[in-house]
Amino acid sequence: MNAGMGGQGFLSGNGDSAVLLVTVAAVCLVAAVCLAMVALRQLAAARAAMANARFVRDLLDAGPARAMVLHADGSLELDHDLARELAVEPALPSLSALTDGAGGIEAEDVERLQAALGPALLAGNGIELALRLKGSSRLIDVRGRAAPPSLGTGATLLWVSDSSSAAAERGELAARLAGTEQALGALTQLIEAAPFPMWVRDGDLRLALVNRAFVTAVEADNVQSVVDRGIELVEGGGEASARAGAELALRDDRPIERVRPATIGGERRTLRLVDVPLPGGTVAGYAFDIQELEDARSELERYASSQRELSDRMTAGAIQFDPDRTLSFYNRPFAVLSDIEHEWLDERPEFDRLLERMRENHRLPEVRDFPEWKAERRGWFMSAEEVHEEEWMLANGDHLRVVGQPLPDGGLRIIFEDRTEQVRLASARDTLLRVRTATFDNLFEGVAVFASDGRLTLWNRRFGDFWNLDESWLSQHPRVDELVPAFASRLVNPTAAARLRELVRGATAERRAEQGRLSLADGRHFAFAAVPLPDGNALFTMIDVTDSSRIEAALRERAEALEQADQVRTDFVANMSYELRTPLTSIGGFAEMLREGYAGALSGPAKDYVAAILESVARLSRLIDDVLDLTQGAKGVVTLERERVDLAGLIRTVTVQLEPSAQAKQLRFKVQLGDGTGSITGDHRRLRESLEHVLRNAIAYTDKGEVRLVTRGDAGKVEILISDTGRGLAPEHQARVFDRFTRFGEARGETALGLGLPLTRQFIEAHGGTVQLESVEGKGTSVLITLPRASPR
Repeated sequence: MNAGMGGQGFLSGNGDSAVLLVTVAAVCLVAAVCLAMVALRQLAAARAAMANARFVRDLLDAGPARAMVLHADGSLELDHDLARELAVEPALPSLSALTDGAGGIEAEDVERLQAALGPALLAGNGIELALRLKGSSRLIDVRGRAAPPSLGTGATLLWVSDSSSAAAERGELAARLAGTEQALGALTQLIEAAPFPMWVRDGDLRLALVNRAFVTAVEADNVQSVVDRGIELVEGGGEASARAGAELALRDDRPIERVRPATIGGERRTLRLVDVPLPGGTVAGYAFDIQELEDARSELERYASSQRELSDRMTAGAIQFDPDRTLSFYNRPFAVLSDIEHEWLDERPEFDRLLERMRENHRLPEVRDFPEWKAERRGWFMSAEEVHEEEWMLANGDHLRVVGQPLPDGGLRIIFEDRTEQVRLASARDTLLRVRTATFDNLFEGVAVFASDGRLTLWNRRFGDFWNLDESWLSQHPRVDELVPAFASRLVNPTAAARLRELVRGATAERRAEQGRLSLADGRHFAFAAVPLPDGNALFTMIDVTDSSRIEAALRERAEALEQADQVRTDFVANMSYELRTPLTSIGGFAEMLREGYAGALSGPAKDYVAAILESVARLSRLIDDVLDLTQGAKGVVTLERERVDLAGLIRTVTVQLEPSAQAKQLRFKVQLGDGTGSITGDHRRLRESLEHVLRNAIAYTDKGEVRLVTRGDAGKVEILISDTGRGLAPEHQARVFDRFTRFGEARGETALGLGLPLTRQFIEAHGGTVQLESVEGKGTSVLITLPRASPR
């Protein structure tokens, strides 16, 4: 039992030791793991450092620059590659050692480097110098500043790089920059001197720069005022504004062209604006004045329109084809001539199709082989001939003249001229010429036409017969000077032939027409006339007036005999009137004595007889006075008394005197005196007799109805209208109503002699007035007497 207990304790003691061992082992294991981890980290860091060192070394090796360190003691340590390039040792005692040997740096440049290092390091600034290598044109760039503390206190790190190519590039760039500056200056001067406005807009699309032409166009003082005030070249807002084009150019990244109106120099002009986007969001622009171009374009359009209208107004049809044989132009006359619709022609048909359509409309000549004929016309396109001309006779009788003109570009122009009327007119002209010739040859007149040089150009057969001239000689068109001797041999007075030459010259040169008579030696008489013609020629005509001359002479003798007989009759009537006055005065005197009772008292019937005698004596006296007045008027001798005549009173006196005669025939006698009747200056007796004659005629030739007298007047004249409802006069009698001793119808007394109206017209015209008669047969007659207020002396 004790033994067991002892053994249990030993086991117990061993168990604690095992635990401790395990624990220690575990701690050691953990420590080992930690150390391993640390070692691994350090190994990784070392590897990273090595990799980084190799990377840095690779960067340094691959870099364009090599390093050298200038220590505080003045010694110099160079990169092996740099030392090899400079042909010096990697370690040098001082900077001046860079000049030793065949390689190295020029001494002057080393001194510049030493002089620059001190101040730069004291000021804490870097240096940058270009140094020259000895015996070479190469340059190196040296850039330096204080080295990091790891390289030593007071050390300076210098980086050296080969700048030979960079220097060359810099030189080239400098040259290019100088050229660019020069070109920019020239461009700036060119822009400034440009005759058209130019401008540049900034990122906000405001004007940043303008040229002198812009300033002049907007009538500003200078460029600055334009930029400050933002004066735009064109007016308007929205899409028409000046900035709208710049906005669109920036948005689409392309140049924008616009045409806008602007006011420049007080004139409205048309400008073409161009906005060009530039890098950086700016926009440049320029403007061209295209007013003349627009005017020219408008003029060209008007010209084209007028040419089109002119071609449409032409009588000839015209078409034109492009090189591909499609119709490019036609005018309206062609559409009418070809009987083709405009819509079909507007579709630009091909040449063959057009010919086929014209053939369908019977507007082509009938040919046996149409395809061959069409191919021949198609050959006009490439023909070497300048013009092809043909005459087309159509089935309906139309006649066309066709002219084809090949164009230089391979096209073809064809002109159609309708000569139908010309052909018909030519035929009609030939017919007219034949008719004219036949007419001329059958005229009773002799006709000859002389040219302006006096040469005979046209004549008829009768002209040659009148002068007995040979036709073959006339066919040689002799001059009038050659014809004069032939004329002279046929005339009664040979010297009169020279006058014919003067007549031709006057008609051609002086455009003077003349006429006259010629007497031929054979007893014939001719009337001639020389007339200028519109074409400068002269027409000479002759007509045989032998018979008419004889008749004219007989008529002249008869007229002279009639005049003498009329004069004898007038003288006889005048003498008889004077001779009748003496016995008539005696009869009237003795009758008055019997009436007064000088021969004793008369019985009732005797007194009536004496009264009848006195009345007949008075009427006969009036007739004799009328006859004497009429004969004196025929001789042109009418003597008037000039006195103031009250027309109203005169008319009342005459109407009262004649009213019984009207009442005896149961006629209405109406008198209407207007307010303007007044008075005139004239012969009272002759005016009274004139009114009496007209009223007596009206009463005598009116069986029923009325006789009316109406007056009206103004400041210059008086009109007296006497009308009746009598039988009137036939039209053929009205022209002779004022002739002496002419009467129509049945009337008695003085009216029957036909003296009233002739005497009335004679007296009224002597007063400066007029007498007008209007009559309608079966309806009556009206006589209008017009008298001036003051009669002529």
